Amino acid sequence: MTVMPKPSVTPPTKDAKAVVPKRSLTPRRRAREYALQGVYQSLVMRRAGSLPNGSSIAKQLSEDPAFRRCQLDLFQGIFDGVLARTDELEALITPALDRPINELSPVEHAALLIGTYELAADLSVPYKVAINEAVELAKTFGGTDGHKYVNGVLDLLAQQLRGPEIQAN
Repeated sequence: MTVMPKPSVTPPTKDAKAVVPKRSLTPRRRAREYALQGVYQSLVMRRAGSLPNGSSIAKQLSEDPAFRRCQLDLFQGIFDGVLARTDELEALITPALDRPINELSPVEHAALLIGTYELAADLSVPYKVAINEAVELAKTFGGTDGHKYVNGVLDLLAQQLRGPEIQAN
C-alpha cells in the first residue's frame, strides 16, 4: 500500500499579508457590501428557479456580528429598493450590455443593480460615488476584470440617468 505524502503547506509570511490591500470599511461601505451579498443571494435563487425571500435573506445577513457596524438604513434602502425594482433596473441595464444579462456573473449583476439603483433612485448620492461604490464592490467580490465592465456599463447609464448632473461638473 502506497501512502500519499501530505502536501506541504507553507504558512503565509509577513510579506504575503502586505499584498492584501486594507479595505476601508466605513458603515456606508459595509452597508453596500451586505446589500451586494443579499442581492447576490436573491439572483442565485432566481437563477435556480426559486422565489427569493428578501426578509429571510436580510435576517440571515443581520446575524453576522459585523452587520451591526453597517449603516442599517442605507443597507435596507439599497437592498429593499433593488429587490422591489429588479425588473425595472434590469430594463435600464440591458441596453448598455454587450451580452444577455443572464450571462453576467452574479457579482457583476448585483453590483450593476446596486449602482443603477443609486443612479436612478437616490439622487442624494452623487453619480461618481454611485459608480465608484459599485466598482469597488465588483473589485472586492468579483472576478479579475469584472470591475472594469461594471464601470463601463454604469458610465453609460450615468449619461442617461444623470445627464444634467454630469453636465454641471
